[in-house]
Amino acid sequence: MTLKRIAVMTSGGDAPGMNAAVRAIVRAGIHQEILVYGIHRGYAGMIGGDIEEMDLRSVGGIIHLGGTILLTARCPEFMTEKGQIEGLRQLRRESIDGLIVIGGNGSLAGALVLHQMGIKVVGVPGSIDNDLARTDMSIGVDSALNTALYAIDKLKDTASSHGRAFIIEVMGRHCGWLALEAGIAGGAEMVLIPEQEVSLEEVAREIKDSYMRGKAHAVIVVAEGARYNAQAVAEYLTHEQVGFEVRVTTLGHIQRGGSPTAYDRILATRLGVAAVDTLREGKSGVMVGQQGRTVVATPLEEVLEAQRPLNPFTLRMAEILAR
Repeated sequence: MTLKRIAVMTSGGDAPGMNAAVRAIVRAGIHQEILVYGIHRGYAGMIGGDIEEMDLRSVGGIIHLGGTILLTARCPEFMTEKGQIEGLRQLRRESIDGLIVIGGNGSLAGALVLHQMGIKVVGVPGSIDNDLARTDMSIGVDSALNTALYAIDKLKDTASSHGRAFIIEVMGRHCGWLALEAGIAGGAEMVLIPEQEVSLEEVAREIKDSYMRGKAHAVIVVAEGARYNAQAVAEYLTHEQVGFEVRVTTLGHIQRGGSPTAYDRILATRLGVAAVDTLREGKSGVMVGQQGRTVVATPLEEVLEAQRPLNPFTLRMAEILAR
């Protein structure tokens, strides 16, 4: 397939490393003598025709920047047939031969729709939750993990000083990967994730046990999608008088921002170049993801239908180390 014009967009929640991916796509495209266009504000910008040509200067000095220079937005309109047809019309108006969508589940679901409508599309995983299947890591995950760990380390200092239990809520509505890994790396006493059912009684028992063993503090990391949120856990522990004063810290969107780590910059660059190569090979309706040391193109249907499992060994390891 001869590509003349491709477009790139970032969609859904921003993730550190998205700019590095955009940079790689623009430079790889220009290297192959392909015109590269940027779509601003995700699917909303596509429907609105907010599309402009990019050059090497457009992506100069952005590899270290968090967020996304292309901006992003939620777009309920694209979920309708009318919105999808208008998006397709705008791409046709610019004579776009191929599209690269950087984002999470919702963004890639939109990419699949465009593929089914006849546009050549390749997805690139960008989600700090690391909830996408068929890739070991998504862009932004390592940066978000290090941000969460930085906060946990600081909170442990004050927790020890005051003899407190801190409940720290991190992102992860459907996937507990971020909470689990942050809890292991941060030495948490417990981790609560959507994939596991843990009762408040079990939490209280574990924290009481920690207090009776003479621990100076307790840290519980809670994924936002866990059965009980951080505030509910804190209220129960306070009522049960587990020995520690209880405090809650919700990290929220601070996990999305900031300069991407070296790992995320390299991963984003690798996947960005691979996305351009995949389009040039004539493939469409796939997501490029890293599996081991290899970049693999997986059909979007398979990515969206699969649920990313947590590693059983990692779960067991978290339980062992929390004692």
